[in-house]
Amino acid sequence: MRAALRSCPREIHGRKEADCPPAANAICDPRIAPMMMSGRSNLTGSNAARKQAYCTGMLADEIRQFLHKNGIWLDTNKGQHFLTDESVLEDIVTVADIQKDDTVVEIGPGIGILTRELLSRAGSVTAIEIDPRMIPLLRIFTMNEQAELAKNLTIVEGNALQTPMPTAVYKIVANIPYHITSPLLTHALLESSKRPTSLTLLIQREVAENICSEESDSILTILVRLFGTPSLVRLVPPQCFLPPPKVDSAVIHIECFPEPKADPEAVQRILKLSKLAFSKRRKMLRNTVGEMPSGTEAMTQVGIEPTRRPQTLSIDEWIALDAALTEIRASS
Repeated sequence: MRAALRSCPREIHGRKEADCPPAANAICDPRIAPMMMSGRSNLTGSNAARKQAYCTGMLADEIRQFLHKNGIWLDTNKGQHFLTDESVLEDIVTVADIQKDDTVVEIGPGIGILTRELLSRAGSVTAIEIDPRMIPLLRIFTMNEQAELAKNLTIVEGNALQTPMPTAVYKIVANIPYHITSPLLTHALLESSKRPTSLTLLIQREVAENICSEESDSILTILVRLFGTPSLVRLVPPQCFLPPPKVDSAVIHIECFPEPKADPEAVQRILKLSKLAFSKRRKMLRNTVGEMPSGTEAMTQVGIEPTRRPQTLSIDEWIALDAALTEIRASS
């Protein structure tokens, strides 16, 4: 089921969206909605005051001052767009369902804006950062208010696409550079010996919507649906970042299956098959899969009309089509 969406504050009939009753502007992912709809919060004391203050822009001011003090200029070529909206941070950690005994891997933490939220909830956080300028600042920023939690933070300097994932149970929660979305999902789901139980990512809106679409024309969607169930949590416009990116963003949550829907060899075959079909995405399957040896026979065997286009096939149909092709070839 596709989750409804919420974005940063905007004008609604002359009022700021943040001032409107929750029911008027949002119905989020089921893990977020109860807290919003009831108006309840698990925040108390000074922490609640800090959260409320940040909703008015203090988080953005804190980040600007911290960067200025340390002489840091953000490199947008590396995808450095720091999230400055507290409500988005709250929704990310809520939908990720972080528990006190969880191990969380964060990709591209920067100075630690999301890291700070993760440390307050998780048992341990491993932050993988490729920019050496950020390494000393990451610990400083996260220790400003949570020095006692710093011992739960492990910082790894390096490329997340080349860094082995944990061998124990873990979740991935991150605001990632847009250009590594596909390589990161491939690394985490396909290449890692231990896959995450879930991924909660802030990525480019177009990619997020494509992954979650029932009729996607993306091989990335096929990959994700072989390993888990994706849902679109909320939209995030450019003004929620420093500096603002040129495109809209979205939070996506992928709940991974205990085991993939296909074995490793089948996964590789399915990805190769879908790549062939999507190479001519406007063509009917008879013009792509049908031109393969036994392709038409396999489609007939599993009840897939050759006049359909690849984006209309469900993940189960891709799996069935691959199984039919494999069986026919083995018997010939």
